[in-house]
Amino acid sequence: MRYLNTVYVRDHTARIGHRQGSLIVKQEAGATRIPLASIDGVVLLGSGQISTDALAACVKREIRVASLRRSGSIRFVVGGPLSGNVHLRMAQHEAVVSMEHSLTIARSVVAAKLQSSRTMLLRWSRDADNSSGRQRLHRRAAMIAERITKVPNAQSADHLRGLEGDAARIYFGGLGLHLAGVGVRFSARTRRPPRNPVNALMSFCYGLLTTELVGAINAVGLDHQLGFLHRPRSGRPSLALDLAEETRPLTDRFVVALLTRRQIGADHFILTPGGAVYLNDDGRDIVLKSWEAHKEKSVPHRILRRPVERWALPTVQATLLARHLRGDLRYYPPFVAQ
Repeated sequence: MRYLNTVYVRDHTARIGHRQGSLIVKQEAGATRIPLASIDGVVLLGSGQISTDALAACVKREIRVASLRRSGSIRFVVGGPLSGNVHLRMAQHEAVVSMEHSLTIARSVVAAKLQSSRTMLLRWSRDADNSSGRQRLHRRAAMIAERITKVPNAQSADHLRGLEGDAARIYFGGLGLHLAGVGVRFSARTRRPPRNPVNALMSFCYGLLTTELVGAINAVGLDHQLGFLHRPRSGRPSLALDLAEETRPLTDRFVVALLTRRQIGADHFILTPGGAVYLNDDGRDIVLKSWEAHKEKSVPHRILRRPVERWALPTVQATLLARHLRGDLRYYPPFVAQ
């Protein structure tokens, strides 16, 4: 059983300090003491500030500190010193530089994402309340199945990204069909900024997922900026984004559950003058509490042949990738939702 949890600070006036093994979060309503031994991460969701002493104490205990924008995108992530060994990181660098090796890993990631996306569409088709809805979702699942057969033959990263993008449009169209059945409008994925509540909710949750993956990747000794599908770019957590592709369908299922159960509604969002849509404070509170509960649930893992808690999944996949890069596994085994 896991007892550690992530602390989310969303008060813009919050000041986080450190005293005798605890974080002291000062807000207008008063101060809260949080023992460092009881947490595994700190996420700043507003303009709250953290002192260098508090940051150093978190780094010493390998507690991840992340700052997210309103959309959920990452401002920064701070962790402990890079672990693992230099030979593992050298192997990662060599794999990234090798177009053949990099493409092989990227194919695995994309194939897994597409298989999981197809599984979600078939799951939603079973929930459809009429035969027409079921048939339309089944057709989209079949279309993605056809794209999966093309992944092994993708001869370049651009070709692979094209297949992934095409499948994503089919998948999000199916998501829109499913949500229409519960009275939620969603037509297409929009980012930077999100233009409707569903996109705002997905972007926020994708940001939470990516911070978890950055921490897991660093913990096993890999470099979270050196990716395969997402090529290295200054300041971008490319490898974290790679591994996020495998687990996005699980996050989408979480988002759909919040919407279909009416836990999140139109009054939990704000519309900015520029047309961007973001979660408001009440909406973030609901999502964060549900997210922590979601992380405690188990999911089947076909490679390990046993259930794995969702909070452990980022570390499991980062470890499997490290084992592949060290030569212990011939191929990287991605996560596929069931």
